[in-house]
Amino acid sequence: MVRDSIPLASAEIRQNPKKLQTWLLEEQITIAFLPTPLAESLLLLEWPKQAALRILLTGADTLHHSPPAGLPFTLVNNYGPTECTVVATSERVWPASNSSSHSSSQPPSIGRPIDNTEIYILDEEMAEVALGQPGELYIGGAGVARGYRNQLELTKQKFVANPFSADPSDRLYRSGDQVRLLPGGELEFLGRFDEQVKIQGYRVEPNEIVNALDSHAEVRTSAVIARETQSGEKTLIAYVVLHEDSKVTASTLREHLSKRLPRYMIPALFVRMEALPVTANGKVDREALPRADGSNRLPDDDFAAPPTLVEQRLSAVLSQLLHVQHVGAKDNFFLLGGHSLLGTQLLTRIRQAFGVELTLLSLFDHPTLMEMSREIEKLILAKLENIGDEPSVILPAQPAGGQS
Repeated sequence: MVRDSIPLASAEIRQNPKKLQTWLLEEQITIAFLPTPLAESLLLLEWPKQAALRILLTGADTLHHSPPAGLPFTLVNNYGPTECTVVATSERVWPASNSSSHSSSQPPSIGRPIDNTEIYILDEEMAEVALGQPGELYIGGAGVARGYRNQLELTKQKFVANPFSADPSDRLYRSGDQVRLLPGGELEFLGRFDEQVKIQGYRVEPNEIVNALDSHAEVRTSAVIARETQSGEKTLIAYVVLHEDSKVTASTLREHLSKRLPRYMIPALFVRMEALPVTANGKVDREALPRADGSNRLPDDDFAAPPTLVEQRLSAVLSQLLHVQHVGAKDNFFLLGGHSLLGTQLLTRIRQAFGVELTLLSLFDHPTLMEMSREIEKLILAKLENIGDEPSVILPAQPAGGQS
């Protein structure tokens, strides 16, 4: 088939992976470029071996998975900002089983610099970082723009003198992206510096959590954001698109993440999505991610309703403090988003609700509702033994839930 123009799929077709696949096959498209979320959806479909498509190029967002084996086309991942003529690095992505550069727990790399492009991974002092260490990606070469029109200050910030060049007019573009160089020479994308959030005093890169989530066999793709609770605390929320008929639970995902990430990086809430919302240019639209509520939250597989009076009242206290709908007997305070600062508030509320003093050390040693309740019961019994059955130590009729 001889063409005198480049075929473009309509907006309606682009919004439906199956319709897009049909269009690609009917139009006998041999080379296609698709935004990353849409390309990932196509990788999950069954493809006929006689498909005309030979190369599927993708870019614009983070590629989370290697393609499955047996596809009739080659997947090529691209990275690059508009300021560097769009594509700066590129590489073929091999099926996970054939990849020598990545384990199944690692996302595909963004490849190597294309011809006439230079890349540098630098620290805050613009010194090169060691192999495998994270740093900011600076891009040089023929594709780098001269700057922003009528924006001199922004141009000075983003287009800086190249300290590795003898030419004083040579410029590097500060991408704002965090990467590291892998042993094989490819670049691993770690996320954007402006997307970092502070959680419990730690700097957290949401993309690192996404990579860990996507390494779970039941997760197709995911997104992680930080949102403020009513008390002003920031909490991490994970949005997951699971494989069809998946029965994976929030508890399973927490356990999976706890083996790969520190406790403060484990999301407090998991929201199940049919698909992640995307912007007009194909990137994940984080602003359009819904609020977590009872209708979309991923349930816990081991939820056990609190059986005792103490557990029921403590569950109410924890639900209000952590802004979650239910807290079961086996739920862990820290895995639900709790931390030491919230822990001090919890101790105050326990004193108000039960008339006993639990310590912060005890909270760390006994973080589940069931364990915490046992410690509270021990303190209540000890108090009763010391002063007798006085009305002052009988549990209040309602748990105290006011702000501390």
